[in-house]
Amino acid sequence: MTEQSGQTVVLTGAAGGMGRAITTALLQSGRRVVLVDRDAKALQDLAAAAGNAVFPIQLDVSDAQAVNRLPNTIPEHFRPVDVLINNAGHDIGGRTRFDAGSADDWSDIIQTNLIGLMRVTHAILPEMVRRNTGHIVNISSINAVRIVPDMAAYSTSKAGVHMFTETLRGELAETAIRVTELQPGLTRTNIILTRYRGDREKEKHYFEQFKVALAPADIARSIVFALDQPAHVQIAEMMILPVNRY
Repeated sequence: MTEQSGQTVVLTGAAGGMGRAITTALLQSGRRVVLVDRDAKALQDLAAAAGNAVFPIQLDVSDAQAVNRLPNTIPEHFRPVDVLINNAGHDIGGRTRFDAGSADDWSDIIQTNLIGLMRVTHAILPEMVRRNTGHIVNISSINAVRIVPDMAAYSTSKAGVHMFTETLRGELAETAIRVTELQPGLTRTNIILTRYRGDREKEKHYFEQFKVALAPADIARSIVFALDQPAHVQIAEMMILPVNRY
């Protein structure tokens, strides 16, 4: 255990493949986790398996009013919030050329991946500022800094997360709050399955194009590494790639 064990973490997108791996790593490190996800059944299943060190909250990060209520929804014994991990995101309808895709799909991606992340941060951050302590971790993507054709909306959302994170870190530079961005490369999560709206053949074909992909546990381990640094050390940005990518 580290000096940070016993912290309370708010984790969005907790019930997905990445979220479950992050939850496991956080619990193993001695932290408590407020699990936030819009999928009620997956959320309850995760909470039931995780035990008393978690508290589930069903929430769609694109629902502005629900996000505004989030701080008051967290029970007293899970306060104060020490860490916020913004993991919620999707690419539903993605891997489609921009003009051939749906404007509604593109809007939904931006609303969840960028606007939702900003709203959750805005809800949780003021108490961190008041206490002059805390850590915000934003899960971005390699798409934030590299062009990937047929992923205009997703890449735009992640580029927005990148610049938001950079700017937020600058705004909080005179505080003790740390701000970290993770930029994962190809990772075997269910984001690909949801992108193709449950079409497992398309999911299988997508992963078969690549020799190696990261596992969700690789990203979770990197997050815990950033959280476990001494208070004066801030891991600003981490790009994590499988060995066959560059």
